[in-house]
Amino acid sequence: MKRLFLLYRNAFGGLSRPAWMMSLVMFINRSGAMVTPFLAVYLTEVLDYSLKEAGMILSIYGLGSVCGSFLGGWLTDRVGHFKVQFLSLTVGGSLYFLLLNLREFEYMAAGVFILSLVNDTLRPANSVSISYYARPENVTRAFSLNRMALNLGFSIGPALGGFLAAISYRWLFIADGITCISAGIFFFFYFRNQQGHRPQPRKKAEQTEQAIPAERSPYRDVPFLLFTVLCCSFAAIFFQFITTLPLYYRQVYQLSETGIGSLLAFNGFIVFMLEMIAVYLIGDKVRKSVLIVTGMLMLGFSFILLNLNMEVSTLYVAMFLLSLSEILAMPFMATITVERSTENNRGSYMGLYTISYAAAHVVAPYLGTTIASKYGFDTLWWSVGGLAVITAVGFYFVVQYMERERLRKQPIVASGEAGVMVG
Repeated sequence: MKRLFLLYRNAFGGLSRPAWMMSLVMFINRSGAMVTPFLAVYLTEVLDYSLKEAGMILSIYGLGSVCGSFLGGWLTDRVGHFKVQFLSLTVGGSLYFLLLNLREFEYMAAGVFILSLVNDTLRPANSVSISYYARPENVTRAFSLNRMALNLGFSIGPALGGFLAAISYRWLFIADGITCISAGIFFFFYFRNQQGHRPQPRKKAEQTEQAIPAERSPYRDVPFLLFTVLCCSFAAIFFQFITTLPLYYRQVYQLSETGIGSLLAFNGFIVFMLEMIAVYLIGDKVRKSVLIVTGMLMLGFSFILLNLNMEVSTLYVAMFLLSLSEILAMPFMATITVERSTENNRGSYMGLYTISYAAAHVVAPYLGTTIASKYGFDTLWWSVGGLAVITAVGFYFVVQYMERERLRKQPIVASGEAGVMVG
């Protein structure tokens, strides 16, 4: 037990206080994440939308996410990450109260688009803020701490959401709105005096020159563009987790809202418990290309497993594998993006990176629900498993190339810290 305690202490040690506070903000925000996981079920069972209509609404949510990610990256480079995050949290939270009163398809589509646009301006600003407040040697762990907070919140949100949905779906929108606004208020009062107070790297760690010129646009960075396409493919597979998987649980296994919420919460709990330890133990010992490819293949197998055994226990095993894939891939994707950028264009790089995930929000729900409705869930799971293998091969070559390019442009470090890497 003492060794386990020391392991956790070392994994969490060395992170700046603002990095912890940023994670607390995201925990408050994500602990109310109840609407999105249950949106497909709400649309089909409460509003009587067809499966195809529900998929269209979820794709419109993704379209708003694409626009919000682009806008968030653009605004972050111009007005700063503080203002963008505060407005996104408070205005986005207020929109949930409007959304709960919408019924007609056209109004719901417009409301969902605006909500996701405002909410997703937060993502690039938040990523820039994390890299800003983290020491260079702790960038990956700072991202992992933030994701740990998100997943701890997500282990609470869907579980509580399942309980509230059993009473009334209106409470999902109310709870989500309140937690968003609360996170915004907390963020404002803590970080309004933190601007300019950036943690410095440890003295023994030499500063390195930036690998990418400050004026370079991510939209002209061909290797990074290929990387974001692969990230989009990863996310399109992963987002079946919050789009078609809840429908699968409901229609094939007839699980209740509480049962669905428990499965989704299981993901958040696993990532919360294991990600920081995994990043600490293997983050700077294994190449990013190997970690991301392993996570990609594991993600595909987590869906294929659903076709191999029709037991409720299989749902938890598959969710465990999906959670491990998230741990192995996502933190290092974010680190690669930070390493590829400079302070002057980091908002644009993080914006494009989050756009890749937002674009997957457009593609994943529509394709997933269309394949499931026409050919069945079995075909859907085999399809995403095959796509995962293709994407893994692409990641291996693209990330290898980007890593070699970064090391070629990185000057030799004079001290014994030459082996320290942020990923």
